[in-house]
Amino acid sequence: MSEHYHLIGIGGVGMGAIASLLLDKGFKVSGSDLKENQITENLKKKGAQVFVGHSAENVRGADAVVYSSAVSQDNPELAFARQNQIRILKRAQVLAWLMESQIGITVAGAHGKTTTTSMVSHLLITAGLCPTTAVGGIINGGSYHASLGRGEYFVAEVDESDGSFLYFSPHYSIITNIDFEHVDYYQNWENILKAYGEFIEKTNPRGCLIACGEDQKLLKLLSEKKRRFVSYGLSPASHLYAKNISCDGYFLTFDCIVHEKNMGEMRLRIPGRHNVLNALACTALGLELKIGFDVIRKSLNEFSGAQRRFQFKGEVAGVMVVDDYGHHPTEIKATLQAARSFGRRVVVAFQPHRYSRTKFLMKEFAQSLQSCDYLILTDIYAASEEPIEGITSENLYQLIKKNADMPVVYLKKEDIADHLFGLAKAGDLVLTLGAGDINKISDTLIKKLNDLYVKST
Repeated sequence: MSEHYHLIGIGGVGMGAIASLLLDKGFKVSGSDLKENQITENLKKKGAQVFVGHSAENVRGADAVVYSSAVSQDNPELAFARQNQIRILKRAQVLAWLMESQIGITVAGAHGKTTTTSMVSHLLITAGLCPTTAVGGIINGGSYHASLGRGEYFVAEVDESDGSFLYFSPHYSIITNIDFEHVDYYQNWENILKAYGEFIEKTNPRGCLIACGEDQKLLKLLSEKKRRFVSYGLSPASHLYAKNISCDGYFLTFDCIVHEKNMGEMRLRIPGRHNVLNALACTALGLELKIGFDVIRKSLNEFSGAQRRFQFKGEVAGVMVVDDYGHHPTEIKATLQAARSFGRRVVVAFQPHRYSRTKFLMKEFAQSLQSCDYLILTDIYAASEEPIEGITSENLYQLIKKNADMPVVYLKKEDIADHLFGLAKAGDLVLTLGAGDINKISDTLIKKLNDLYVKST
C-alpha cells in the first residue's frame, strides 16, 4: 500500500506542484484548502482527495502532513498531526527529497524566480531532455508547472522567504538577485546574506552557479565562497551580457555576447529589461548543459511567460489590461518600466501585500510607484498576517501624495473596477499590481468593457 501524504493548502501553486509530483510517483495524496480552484480540480482528476476547509478529520489515515510557511501553527490539521505523532514535513523538504534521485537545477533569488524557472523548464523540454519540473507559477500555454519527466534533470523554483531553500543541494543553481525582502523572517541584511551564503555552499562543488553580475552583494558572496560561477548581466563585466537592447512593447531584441563572442540576436515575446536578465540566466545554464545556442534561442523566442507576470488579460476598445504579481519596490519599478515601453498612459491599481513588507519598505513603495500616470491604492492584503498599528494603505497614500506629479486616489477594493471603467480610455494601459487578489479586478474590468463595447455592437 502506498504512503499517504496530506497537504495543507493543496490549492496553492507550490503545494499543488508537490501534490502533482507525488501522485505521478504513485503515492496516495489528500489535501485541504479554504476553497476549490483550477489546481484542486486538476488534482482531483489525477486521483487526489480534496477537502474544502481545514479540520482534524481530514488528516486521519495520513502517514505524513505537508505544510508551507503560509500555514499558521494553530491550524487544526497541523495540531492533529502533532498530537498523534504523524510525520510533519515542510513543503521544501518534500521537494528536496523528490529531487534527490535526479540532477537538481534550482532557481533562487528575490525577484524573477518564476519566470526564470519557467524559461529553464521550457528550454529543457525544447531540447528533448524531458525534465521533472516544479515551478512556482502557472505558465502561459504550458503544462509543466509540475511534471514528472523521464530525463535526468529536475528543475525547481526554491523559496528563500523562510530559509527553506537551504534544504536543497543542487548541482546547478541560478541566483537572480538578492534584495531586502522577507524582512519579517530575516530582520536585517546580515541574516539575508548569511542565508544566501549558505545556499551557495550547498550547491555541488562539481556543479556551477549562474549569478546575476548586476548584483554586487551577490558577486561579493560568490568571491568569498570560492564556488565556480558564471555571471550574466548588461555590461561586459559579466561572462554573458546583452548588447543593443531594443524594446517595442511586448517584443525585446538584443545581441547575446558570450565570453566576448557575439552569438547573434535573441528575440523575446515578453516585455521588460528585467526579462533580458532572466533570459541570459537561462542561456548561461543551457550552455553549461551543452545545449546548442540555436536551440536556446528558439526556446526563448517561443516562451510566452507565466501567469501574473505582466500577463496580458485583453484589449477592448483600445484599453489594454495587464495583471502583474509585483509586490516589492524593485519588482514594481521593473514592471512599470515594461509598461512604459508601450508608449501609453499607464493607469495602476496597486494592492500592497503584507503589513510587515509595507512597514519595512514604505518609503521605497512610495518612490517606486511614482512613474505611473494615474495611481489607485487599496487596502493591504494581509496574507495571514495580523495588522500592524500605523501601517495602512492610507498612510502610504499620504506619503505618495506629498511628492506625486500624477493623480493618486485611495479606494476600497470593491470600488476599483467601477472607477477604472469610468476612467479608462482608448490608448490606456491599465495595470493591476500586487501579490494578493487584485488580479480579480482586471477580470471584472475586461467583462465590463466587453459588455459595453462588444455586446452593444
